[in-house]
Amino acid sequence: MNKILLGLLFFYSTACLGQKNKVVVTEDISNFWEAYDQIIKSKDSLKQIEIIQTQYIDKGTDGLKGIMKVKRYTPTIYIKAINSYPLFWNSVRNNTFKANTYANNIENGIEKLRKIYPKLKPAKVYFTIGALWTGGTTIDNKVLIGSEVAMADSKVITTEFGKELIHLPVYFATNKLINLTFLNVHEYIHTQQKTTIGNNLLSQTVIEGVAEYITTIALKTSSPNEQISFGKLNDKKIKKAFVKEMFSTNFDNWIWNSPENEFKMRDLAYYVGYAICEKYYSFAIDKKLAIKKMIELDYNNQDSLLKFVEGTKYFEKALSIYKDEFEKTRPTIIRIEPFENGKQDISIKMKTVTLFFSEPMSKNTGFFDIGPMGDRNFMYLQKRIGFSEDGLSFSFEIKPLKSSKQYQLLVTDAFLNKVGIPLKPYLIDVRTSK
Repeated sequence: MNKILLGLLFFYSTACLGQKNKVVVTEDISNFWEAYDQIIKSKDSLKQIEIIQTQYIDKGTDGLKGIMKVKRYTPTIYIKAINSYPLFWNSVRNNTFKANTYANNIENGIEKLRKIYPKLKPAKVYFTIGALWTGGTTIDNKVLIGSEVAMADSKVITTEFGKELIHLPVYFATNKLINLTFLNVHEYIHTQQKTTIGNNLLSQTVIEGVAEYITTIALKTSSPNEQISFGKLNDKKIKKAFVKEMFSTNFDNWIWNSPENEFKMRDLAYYVGYAICEKYYSFAIDKKLAIKKMIELDYNNQDSLLKFVEGTKYFEKALSIYKDEFEKTRPTIIRIEPFENGKQDISIKMKTVTLFFSEPMSKNTGFFDIGPMGDRNFMYLQKRIGFSEDGLSFSFEIKPLKSSKQYQLLVTDAFLNKVGIPLKPYLIDVRTSK
């Protein structure tokens, strides 16, 4: 009797440990569909929110918590997506239940990655269901898969989608589901990198290029992503356009964007990064060391990044030349009204400030920040009036000022011109009169 009991206890503890140590975690998928079935039976929006919260979010894995944090998903966002696209959800449902069948392939892919990069740190892959905002991302040591996007294919119904999801039917038509292992290894590499967010377009491009190219080495396959094959056929044209923006802090023309651009192809930064890494690897004598250096590169250290990129000889000129050329194209603030910047006796009665730009700006952009003196000296905004009709000026109201006080306001590079080139940051620094 004791031997049987001990055997059962051993079996149970081993099974639990196995579940705990799984590399691929899929339980969020079944939780979602159980909640979904209850939600669609209710017409009460408050009840629907309660169901998604208690039956899905509260039961969620660390992966679900992670993807909700990264994409800022809320119960309301989930319910809106569920109610807006019933045909889509019904058509993608069976695909998402195939996650377990892909788990072994993904784990094998990760082991192949470990063979070429033995320092691989532990990470987990979580198959979650989001609200159609991502097919895959990462946070810390977690790969987060948005299964409703990553596991969709050409058979899912997308007729309900509006402009905000216009890119998804094209994405689904390529049947990414068959490349799920590639996607997961790519994202797994991101968990090994120092950062996944670059401080300019070039650094973000290399971050993505490293993950994309090394995945092809690990799996001994070509990239299934159409940006790569398209890029190889159009390398010169893409490179010529890319160098004009590589030092920009705005990624919108090159990554996580729509195909509505001059090339009619989205995410071409992935190709540029891939091509840079392919060059680096081809020059390397010690291939394993090359992989190690690519993964462990400090992408946001500009000296290290520029040394790495220039060593590939992918670009024709020194990167400093491209940087100088880029700086010359940036819009600037040419004056402010009703005062001159730097003035030490502005009136405390002033309510409205107007910025004048060197060229027309995009009207849906703009952000302000505190200056070097901190929030105690911040010129607080009270109301955004907006851009002039021609986009050459921007006005805003400020909160009441105190006398004899220094005020600062940083006009950031989140202001963009018509083609997406960011403003040269401009610090407003003035003092009020006594």
